[in-house]
Amino acid sequence: MSSRPVYETPSLQRHRSGTMNKMGGIPALRPVSHIEGVDVEELVEKYSSPLFVYSERSIVDRYVQLRDQLERRWPKVQLAWSYKTCYLDAICRIYHREGSWAEAVSDMEVEKALRNGVPMDHIIFNGPHKTDPSLLAALRGGAKVNLDNFDEMARVEKLSEGAGLEASVGLRLNLAAGSIPRWDRFGFNLDSGQAWDAVRRMLGAGKLRLAGLHCHLGTFILDTAVYGEATKKIVAFANRLKKELGIVLEYIDLGGGFASKARLKSSYLPPEEITPSASQYAEAIGDALSELDYSPDQLPMLFLETGRGLIDEAGTLIATVLANKRLADGRRAVVLDAGVNLLYTSTWYRHDVVPTAPTSGAPEPTILFGPLCMNIDVVGENLMLPPLEVGSRVLIRPVGAYNVTQSMQFIHLRPAVVLVGQNGQVGVIRRAETLEDLTIGEQVPEWIGR
Repeated sequence: MSSRPVYETPSLQRHRSGTMNKMGGIPALRPVSHIEGVDVEELVEKYSSPLFVYSERSIVDRYVQLRDQLERRWPKVQLAWSYKTCYLDAICRIYHREGSWAEAVSDMEVEKALRNGVPMDHIIFNGPHKTDPSLLAALRGGAKVNLDNFDEMARVEKLSEGAGLEASVGLRLNLAAGSIPRWDRFGFNLDSGQAWDAVRRMLGAGKLRLAGLHCHLGTFILDTAVYGEATKKIVAFANRLKKELGIVLEYIDLGGGFASKARLKSSYLPPEEITPSASQYAEAIGDALSELDYSPDQLPMLFLETGRGLIDEAGTLIATVLANKRLADGRRAVVLDAGVNLLYTSTWYRHDVVPTAPTSGAPEPTILFGPLCMNIDVVGENLMLPPLEVGSRVLIRPVGAYNVTQSMQFIHLRPAVVLVGQNGQVGVIRRAETLEDLTIGEQVPEWIGR
């Protein structure tokens, strides 16, 4: 009796070539061992890993570029650094040194700007939550206070009247422009007529003077035509204010929202191909402002509160490989010492991840995990990376916008942040935290004991 071969259930396995896509071969991943001329290993040896590194040269270059492009198209321009994007004192003071005002959306940010030497009349105060003491100080000091809602308008009227002030304020507007989502939770709606009602309400009370209009369209806006359309609507509103009510505005504030060269997860093309230049944003805004029916001596100041578009590419995060794994679906996984506790923007961006030293082996789809004991701690998915040895370094970029301000003390303390100066010098701008930083505000009631 002949023996039969043992039956084996057939299985299917996904093929992962890891070397081709519809655009052709994957370009070679070249290691990057230095940041602004400074050796990564030397930085880690001195300041540990993970480590945020900012480039002063990049900060200054992008600021000057945007300012110059805007000034080519409008005679009165003032940039105001968006504090929430990165409010480390050293970063803010670079922008203020270059001539930027401060844009704040909380009492804390106003206080920080004042501590950084910004006079109150060089602060733009936005946001839906401004306390009475901070509002009163801002009004007395001549800050540009942009009102968000009718309740805030009534509060400011009461505060101004009580202090004997003839306060000047701006109105925040929201409007539809292009295909981007309308941020109508902020400000007065322009399209429905609510903004016009707000002006009439203000003039009827006779306690405040309208000095400006403010609009922040959203975030990471890649279509410059959106700024042109929105600016035209605001200009038409300003022209109506002048014609029907005799109001000549002192400023028009178009907020921020300019995109950086970070790659959104939903984006197919590389950011170098789709991110507008400073000149393209400036052209769209300048062309629309030209429709303002003002004489040359009446032209308002143009404010912009750009954050991400100025600083994102100035920031890099150095991380160290802790471990390698093979997941059940066949993917290789790499565990880093930096996770979503430090990289809040990894939710939306596909960050560039670059080894700092030469590697061997073919790249394959890789998922990057952080060190947190949480399944959601994913820094990057399906990244084509070569094998990475334990202890090797990678650079994650761009990470200059929001990651430092939104990083948190969860499971791990926050790392140091350093700045590489324009002459190659390196300085700590926030030291690595210790346990005392985490517990400094804690108290234990007496009845609990030791």
